[in-house]
Amino acid sequence: MIEISAQVDLSHPSDRVWQALTKPQLLSRWFTETETVTQAPQRLLLHTAGLPGFHAAVDAEVTDQRAPELLVLQCQEGDRRTQLTCTITRTAEGCRLSVQETMEHGTWPAEDRDHRERYYQQTLTGRLPAILDWLAFQQVDLRRGEDPPTAELPAIALSGRVPAPADRRRRLAIIAAVTAATLATSAALWALLPGDADQTAAPAPLPPPPTAGATNDSAPPRTTRSSRPSSAAARSTPRPSRTPTATPSRTLTSAAPSAATMTARYETTATRLFGYTGQVVLDNPDGPAAKSWTLVVTLAEDGTITNAQGANWQQDGQAVTFTGAPVPAGQSQTITFDVRNPDPRTKAPEGCTIDGTPCTGL
Repeated sequence: MIEISAQVDLSHPSDRVWQALTKPQLLSRWFTETETVTQAPQRLLLHTAGLPGFHAAVDAEVTDQRAPELLVLQCQEGDRRTQLTCTITRTAEGCRLSVQETMEHGTWPAEDRDHRERYYQQTLTGRLPAILDWLAFQQVDLRRGEDPPTAELPAIALSGRVPAPADRRRRLAIIAAVTAATLATSAALWALLPGDADQTAAPAPLPPPPTAGATNDSAPPRTTRSSRPSSAAARSTPRPSRTPTATPSRTLTSAAPSAATMTARYETTATRLFGYTGQVVLDNPDGPAAKSWTLVVTLAEDGTITNAQGANWQQDGQAVTFTGAPVPAGQSQTITFDVRNPDPRTKAPEGCTIDGTPCTGL
């Protein structure tokens, strides 16, 4: 029986994810400090004492591995013995990493199990993608002058949108943007990738959702573009030609009372070289439970949602539509999502609305 599970969809090939799972120097930078037992190369010592859900270091032994698809570890933590299974499955955008841990001997208090599962999910969706982006960036060869100008452009090649040879100028422009942004992002990236001097520090959990947000009414709600009237009608009756444009505006205005009870605030909770993690908190401060709601997040050009939690979602171009269960009066609903974007300067969506009302925080 699976007692702890976590997973993430990644825009990276399975070979790169396998490296981050099996190389101790990389595992130390996104999960916890790791040592290889010299006398037994298949054994690892994970310095997990003090991490959420852990009370001691973990002595882990590899019992099965099939690169780059499966890694099975038997873990001894004090008087607990568990089996940790990491499965990598290829997807259209890259791969999916699933982590499952089952108890073989001992017990797990419910609080420890919940904290541990949350820590797994946070590291999989926050620090691991930062390491993978860093590994991908090492493969960009900016010195080659022939076409194609780069051995690999991870943010594009891994998402399935590899430019054609005719787009050489666009690829060069993207490489130039990556190069220009490297100095600006290096400090933040190396803050996530601690050096040898501070590898003993445990990775910090993601910050909790904010308790309040400032009201921002400066951004108007997005309206529906009206269809163009025929040229003959435009010449003969200029006044009616303006009527279709005004109709959508009246429709949105009439829906305002039902949307007024719902508010939303946006926050970028984690950043990576080629993407970020966003969070939207929906609030229903008073009145009856909202029977339905629609959250629309507008991503920057070429942005792609790779993982989302807290709502049903669908992406159509730059617009991502989230829907979910009713929100009772006085309660909140939290939605988190991971965004992959080839432009390293993009660290937030272009827009966010809840039932046509702008979110705060953008």
